Amino acid sequence: MTIRIPTDDTGRRAPRPAPLPRAGTWPGLAAGAWGLLFAVPSLVWAMGFSFGARTTVAPSLVKLADDRVTWFVAVLWLTGLLKILGALIGIGLTRRRGRWTGRLLALSGAGAAVLLAWHGAVFVVHGTLVETGARAVAPDLAGLTRWYLCLWGPWFLAGGALFAAATLRYVRRLDPCAGARLFGAVGALGATFLSLLSTVTGIG
Repeated sequence: MTIRIPTDDTGRRAPRPAPLPRAGTWPGLAAGAWGLLFAVPSLVWAMGFSFGARTTVAPSLVKLADDRVTWFVAVLWLTGLLKILGALIGIGLTRRRGRWTGRLLALSGAGAAVLLAWHGAVFVVHGTLVETGARAVAPDLAGLTRWYLCLWGPWFLAGGALFAAATLRYVRRLDPCAGARLFGAVGALGATFLSLLSTVTGIG
């Protein structure tokens, strides 16, 4: 009996390539990365470092951080943790979850999108009014206003757009049931109400 040994590699199974993120998951992944990056300043300032804060944040807030005021330091830690939670929400929106988990993600994602977009729009509008002379601010805040116009405003708007895209994709493609859409709508409306209330009262 003759055994024939193949002389080429046609019989060998080619190694499978490493799995890549599915097309369409980028909004959630980008929202997660945005949240993690945004958490860094809060956590750094909470630890007592003021890198980047003196020129980009209101002097009154910088003084609270420098004086290590207990309640303000606690707020910095809390906001840092909330931003990390936002990152987890963005990542959670990249694939379908359980019934109630998906609804909570839709609620949170839509709410975050509105809050961030509203906050960013307020910064941009206020900065534009100041730069065009339509509104006056204290001289020591003029340079700070430009940071809110050119950095923080666009940054918040970008975050809002990412969370909006991730949430819309989730309720339209991954979990297109009435419940997920309802929770998303409730989150958006609730965030709109809170934003309006904050603007009218001047709190926040």
